[in-house]
Amino acid sequence: MDVDREIDAVGLLCPLPVLRARKALIGMAPGAVLRLLADDPMAAIDLPHFCAQAGHDYLGDSPADAGRAYLVRRGPDQ
Repeated sequence: MDVDREIDAVGLLCPLPVLRARKALIGMAPGAVLRLLADDPMAAIDLPHFCAQAGHDYLGDSPADAGRAYLVRRGPDQ
């Protein structure tokens, strides 16, 4: 999958990975894909909830070199 932007949040604890994702998504076009790298176990819970509430598509996660890689597709402008 093509990724439009990547954010490295490895080493950051809740809520910082989600806040970094939120800030990045604000500056992205609808339909663009963000890849967030994080090793905080709470990101696996927080990120899908954030996406559901903010209108973004949570595309899943996969193992990464340091932690996990989360994919989010930017939702339509509100």
